[in-house]
Amino acid sequence: MSDRYDTRYDQPQRLYPDVAGRDVAGRDAAGFDAGLRKHMLSVYNYMTSGVLLTGIVALLFAQSGMAQQIMFGPGIMKWVIMLSPLAFILVLSFGINRLSTGAMQALYWAFAVVMGLSMSTIFLIYTGGSIAMTFFATAAAFASLSLYGYTTKRDLSGMGTFLLMGVVGLIVASLLNLFMQSSALMYAISAIGVLIFAGLTVYDTQRIKSIYFQVAGTDFIGKAAIMGALSLYLDFINMFQFLLQFMGSRE
Repeated sequence: MSDRYDTRYDQPQRLYPDVAGRDVAGRDAAGFDAGLRKHMLSVYNYMTSGVLLTGIVALLFAQSGMAQQIMFGPGIMKWVIMLSPLAFILVLSFGINRLSTGAMQALYWAFAVVMGLSMSTIFLIYTGGSIAMTFFATAAAFASLSLYGYTTKRDLSGMGTFLLMGVVGLIVASLLNLFMQSSALMYAISAIGVLIFAGLTVYDTQRIKSIYFQVAGTDFIGKAAIMGALSLYLDFINMFQFLLQFMGSRE
């Protein structure tokens, strides 16, 4: 669980268009919908680019031989690499009101790079074919779940607390299993983890959409896109890692 993290930021109250077809601020509904689509496209572009950057860095670091030496060798460097993503998440989350949009972009890309370094070990443990198969399975599942979160009319805000409690439970169970070394518990954690992050994908997509109604037309919109991408990135990466426990073939 060293490279599995989660972050959330406060969800603003939703503003919905009224029956006359204009939102509460008087903006044209059609133009507002176009703005929402542009915002969501920006979120998905950030998220997808971040995942691809992480994958490329992980593969290159593993192929260089440095991952084997650092991540499986003695020294504190491996701990620095594994804990660095958490540091970036904390800076982005707590500095969202103080950092500029450009600074947040730079931190996001740096986060994707250090995540790649941290995840490089999967290329040393699992076969390339099984990693690719798991990646595409995760991508298909993620796309379907995120589409549902974007299009559903059902209010999913009540899921948030329950799902975050589930994440905390996963972290605690994983820490316990470091000492127990139970394969049965590991598979149980992975199965529950897939379900929890599938739910978070749906929940986060709707939350990102809802936040747009609050920040549209403000200077915060660029930051909201980055933080939304970070949430979906984490959902994707965690779901991928948990699925890899089932679908991955070891070297």
